[in-house]
Amino acid sequence: MSHPDFSAATCSATIAYRGRLAPSPTGYLHLGHAKTFWTAQERARAHGGTLVLRSEDLDRHRVRPEFATAMLEDLRWFGLAWQEGPDCGGAFGPYTQSERLPRYQAAFEQLRAAGFLFPCVCSRQEVRRALQAPHAGDEEPLYPGTCRQLAAAAVASGDPRVNWRFRIPDGERVTFTDGHAGQQQFVAGRDFGDFVVWTREGFPSYQLAVVVDDAAMRITEVVRGADLLASTARQLLLYRALGLAPPAFFHCPLVTDDRGVRLAKRHDALSLRAQRAAGRTPEEIRAGW
Repeated sequence: MSHPDFSAATCSATIAYRGRLAPSPTGYLHLGHAKTFWTAQERARAHGGTLVLRSEDLDRHRVRPEFATAMLEDLRWFGLAWQEGPDCGGAFGPYTQSERLPRYQAAFEQLRAAGFLFPCVCSRQEVRRALQAPHAGDEEPLYPGTCRQLAAAAVASGDPRVNWRFRIPDGERVTFTDGHAGQQQFVAGRDFGDFVVWTREGFPSYQLAVVVDDAAMRITEVVRGADLLASTARQLLLYRALGLAPPAFFHCPLVTDDRGVRLAKRHDALSLRAQRAAGRTPEEIRAGW
């Protein structure tokens, strides 16, 4: 089964441009983050639009207060500015996902009531990965459908051990036009499987949280790294199931180290804090792009 290009449902050009910066305080920001966030800022400026800051802090196992503090310091040091977020004494702070759980809960209940979800008792590691934004080479494994036919009685008593997965439409081609990468197509059941949207710990997955937030914040274009292209297909299915119009997407090329490996937060020497400590300026870094 196929479906029309999801790009056709993106927001009209007459709507004021709204972009976002959405870092996660699970480590120090690095040069890859800086380049993607700078691209987001430049695109918002080019459209005379608004940039929103959101802290994606749902991964309780990796989030640290010191990373949240450093995140804001590094963003400002690099010259990034946003025009919307909670007022924190005269300066805009970030919207924080951990403070928005009722919104995700409502979306989850809507999906469950409409029959898009099924309960799953599979491994905790898989579910924990669902809380994180995927990285290159670290995509969510294709789910084999183990719990698709799990009896409703397994959750009728409110068993806390179940997680909830989105039942994908097997064989459907999810297509969209990316602002940088061009035409994209992913086949449900081949390129991705049933994915977690709600965990047994009472938290939404990355996929659900970003869809709910981008819709609620009226984001018209999502600028992020190319490692999230496949996740876009999952998110487009969620937009449709929730009756929401998706934004446009612009996926930036990934920044790599001198060995061609995609930057991650473990690359301490290439973090913005390390660059600043070494005496480099934001202007010097951007000149290298």
